[in-house]
Parts: sequence; structure tokens; C-alpha cells
Amino acid sequence: MTGLLVADSFLVVDGAVRGLDLHRDRFLGSCAAVGVDAAAFWDQQIRRLPGFGRWFPRFELHDTGQLAVQRRPAPTTGGRVRVAVHEGPDPRTAPRTKGPDLDLLGELKAAAPHRADEILLVDTDGTALEAAYSAIAWWEDETLCFPPSDRPLLPSVTATLLRHIAAAQGVPVAERPRTPADLQSHEVWLLNALHGIRPVQAWNDSPIDPLPNSAADTWQSHLTALARRL
Repeated sequence: MTGLLVADSFLVVDGAVRGLDLHRDRFLGSCAAVGVDAAAFWDQQIRRLPGFGRWFPRFELHDTGQLAVQRRPAPTTGGRVRVAVHEGPDPRTAPRTKGPDLDLLGELKAAAPHRADEILLVDTDGTALEAAYSAIAWWEDETLCFPPSDRPLLPSVTATLLRHIAAAQGVPVAERPRTPADLQSHEVWLLNALHGIRPVQAWNDSPIDPLPNSAADTWQSHLTALARRL
């Protein structure tokens, strides 16, 4: 397997995808940054994706310059989530590009303590950044919050879509630096293209919180409504 320079994945359900233009922009922009024009390849391969069933394709650029697509069946989505906090500095080498650190992040997630489903990375000052395979958002009163965008964050398509939904509904949005300890007193969501929204129901070895008043299902419905045919 050659070195992975860029990757992008998204959920396809019966030929429909949410935020496909954002995924395209992210992938093409990262490829262009290393001197590869992937536009024709992307457009050609998108037309070849199945129009039925559930799929989770991954578009790739390798360090040989080769472009590829893995047409993968979609894993099961949803489920409750336990999050552990990574002890130590952010180990990523290219946090703003999806691809180079995927193997490392997979190893971190697999080794997460407390049988956690995800592991949260923090900045040098302890500010929560994102999880191995997920962006984060949380609620402070009626405000939907995200980590500051000037931090080393992967541009999240799902987070961008949530911002669009919030703007359309008049929900205030803010960027605020918060530590994992701060977040544990708020409703926190993990966000990614496969699952959409997953509310955090346990931190480290704490008991599961069923979150009976969570708004996650409502917002997940808003996300699902954004899916468009390929």
C-alpha cells in the first residue's frame, strides 16, 4: 500500500449524498495543494457510484500520484458513544488534510482506554479540538458551539452543514475554546459523514447518560433532508 496523501469519504444511501459539493471541494483542494488536478477523476468516478443500497466510498490520492476509489459498503451507523481523552499532545502531522494521519488515528482510536468508541484530541493549551474520526460540537444554553476555527482542525463537512442549518433556523452559533472537562457539563455531539450526529453519552469510565432531552434526533433529521441525488 502506497502512502496516502489525501482521502475523502461520504455516505451514499440509494444514490443520495449530503454535502457532496463540500466533499468535492475539500478533496480537490487538498489534491491541488500537492500539485494534482483531481477534478476529472472525481466527476468520472461519482457517476460510477451505485444508485441503490448503502455505500461509504473513499476517494484517495497516493504518494505515487495515483488516484483511486474504494467502493465500500457502509458500516452500521448510530449507536451510543463513549469518548476518552487522549493523554499527550496532538500527534497528527497534517491536521488540516484528511489522509496522511488516518492510520495513526485508527491506532489511537483502537487503543482508546475505557473501551471508548472515540478518542478526543486536545491542543497544547488543553482546548478540545476533535476526535480521531469526528468533529465536535456542543450546546451552551441555546447556542451551538464549535472549537475556534483558527485551531488545527480538519475542515468538517458535517460541521459546515450544521452551521448552515443553524443559520436557516436562526440558531446562534459560536466558536469557543473549551477543555474536555468543560465539555462534560454540556451536551456534546460527534460529527462525521458516516454517522451524521452522535451525542456523547459517556466520558472515560463514567456511566452512560441516556440524554432524554437531546436534540440530536431532530438535527439528524435536518441533516438527512439535505441529501441530494448524485
